[in-house]
Amino acid sequence: MTTVQPVLTPCIGVCTLDPAGFCDGCFRTGDEIADWLSMSKTERLYMMDVVLPAREARLAAGLPLQDASA
Repeated sequence: MTTVQPVLTPCIGVCTLDPAGFCDGCFRTGDEIADWLSMSKTERLYMMDVVLPAREARLAAGLPLQDASA
């Protein structure tokens, strides 16, 4: 019998992109959301442990995120 492992995701079900192109819930870009399932586990963990917390910290400090389309 094969055991299916769930895909680790930062999604919290908000799923709304802000004007700069970042999700209001998980801070991923639309492209990152679309590519999530094709990323390796290592890539997803890096995003969740490094990239997304840094984005959240910038927002908490009142700093803008760079436009996701740039």
